[in-house]
Amino acid sequence: MEMLSRLLDRRAPIAPHTPCGDVAAMFDADPAAPAIAVVDKDALAGLVYRDVLSGMMRVAGAALADTPISEVMDAAPRVVDADTAVDAFVTRLAENPTPVFRAAYVAVDAAGGYVGVGGLASLLAAHRRRQREAEEAMAMVERMAVDIGAHLDGVLAITERLEQQPLTPDAAAFVRAIGETSRDMGETVGRAVDLHRSARGHLALVPAPTRLRDVADAVETRWAARAHEGGSTLLVSYDGEPECGVEVDSDRLLQVFDVLIEHALAAGRGMIETRLTARADGDRVRLEGLVRDNAQGKADERLARLEEPLIGVDLQDRNEMALGVGMALAQRVARAMGGPLHAEANRGAGLTVSFALTLDPAQAEAAATETTVATHAAHILIVDDNATNRMVAEALCDMFDCTSEQAVDGVEAIEMAKSGRYDLILMDIKMPRMDGIAATRAIREMAGPAGLVPIVALTANADPADVQTYMAAGMQDVVEKPIKPERLATVLDALLGGEAVEEDVAA
Repeated sequence: MEMLSRLLDRRAPIAPHTPCGDVAAMFDADPAAPAIAVVDKDALAGLVYRDVLSGMMRVAGAALADTPISEVMDAAPRVVDADTAVDAFVTRLAENPTPVFRAAYVAVDAAGGYVGVGGLASLLAAHRRRQREAEEAMAMVERMAVDIGAHLDGVLAITERLEQQPLTPDAAAFVRAIGETSRDMGETVGRAVDLHRSARGHLALVPAPTRLRDVADAVETRWAARAHEGGSTLLVSYDGEPECGVEVDSDRLLQVFDVLIEHALAAGRGMIETRLTARADGDRVRLEGLVRDNAQGKADERLARLEEPLIGVDLQDRNEMALGVGMALAQRVARAMGGPLHAEANRGAGLTVSFALTLDPAQAEAAATETTVATHAAHILIVDDNATNRMVAEALCDMFDCTSEQAVDGVEAIEMAKSGRYDLILMDIKMPRMDGIAATRAIREMAGPAGLVPIVALTANADPADVQTYMAAGMQDVVEKPIKPERLATVLDALLGGEAVEEDVAA
């Protein structure tokens, strides 16, 4: 954390009787000096600003030359502790309702003694530079985290294939442990990336028709066995019309429930109640979600951790860090959906965490959460320079009963696409020799079915501006890395499930 003391001009102060002409000469001799402090008998008396004194000397220099500086100085300058953090001081300036007219400030020590002066212009420049450096560093961290997530997905794909092979009991246990560890680490990395994106306002919600009964079933499927293994009992219930559907991002809704149940399990053994309630609210639907546990422990400490999940987290404890990141993300997601989390201690033991959302009813029949893809035995070309990413995509294609071939860059993809034997191309963006955008444009210039094949971008960069670039190049959709099976299923179903694609290619 950078402190003001590092940015100060520590020049010696002047006495109150110093002539204005002499002070003007000091400023002329040092163009970098923003101000000079005036001290009388070791006590701060005031501050002289370069711009103010220069203007006065230009107007009335002859009359002011011998005038004591005490008659023109600012006798009540801005005074700040030299050990104040730069970011805290800048925030204080920004939140101050009084406009900032004074171009400099005086820094003092704990006893009020003069330390130095600082200019607001250099202070703000340093603050902006640190913000830019921090943003660039976080962008790099995000890219690395996304890449790590993709590699972990590759490990999971390998372990799933190994689990299908005849293995000795010890080998099967090792493979299962590798898979579980990779899955947990991948989930933590994904949440950290989502949390960073939400802090930048880049975490998009994608509402889709969702049957709420299916959400409750998904929660039970995901957590009942894990709760039992941890010595707890999970009770999941849905209270509402059986076919009630709403427009909601079901992945994000499940993400919130995942985090709340994780926190309940981490608190200790016991009973965990998870409930979804849906009621008509005029022409909309009010959804209430609740997770209640009866874990023993200090409820006030748990409440504090829920309210400030990233405060005081032990960075050496991976589990504690994962829980903190997860809860921080759940809070942001719930708030973005319109229903911030509310936590309270139970009368007996444990906590209850709840949220309420007012949602639009589904505009179409809500699809079940189980993934199905009508791909008419599609043959897919996977284009990616990363072997792990290709393996992940291949495993997912196998999952959806699709055959696949692989290309390592845009040049190879163009040669393979000329055959016209692919129903769809999954195209990475950043690759050596030729990137995915250039390769897509080249394929679109081909005659016949080869030039009409649907192309889907595989990328970690899916901001709106990036997506527009991909679409302009001739791509039909985007699947973000790390690849989520349900997202890929949706895209494949949209591009391969109907007859429209076949008719376009035939044309």
